[in-house]
Amino acid sequence: MGLCQFPQMTAAQQKPIPPYAKWGTLAMKKTQERYPQAKIIDYLHVGRVTGPKSTTEKFKLWLKDDKREFGVFVNIEFNPATNQVINIDFRETSRQ
Repeated sequence: MGLCQFPQMTAAQQKPIPPYAKWGTLAMKKTQERYPQAKIIDYLHVGRVTGPKSTTEKFKLWLKDDKREFGVFVNIEFNPATNQVINIDFRETSRQ
């Protein structure tokens, strides 16, 4: 028996792209625009809140500039039917 009998194993090990990935990319892009002197050093998808007319993806990004390290909560509210962004909210947090 050779290893050729399991050709699907490599493909099966690839992780699917999570549904929040495009919103995470947008969160990082908009955070970088808002804080151009800071470097994003960590990223966390906090969760999704689904409302009657909109959905909000919540992220926490950790940033570092030459003076400090700080967190930024980014909430992206969008219309789930059209994926049109309704609002992007930023809230800084101290080191936690």
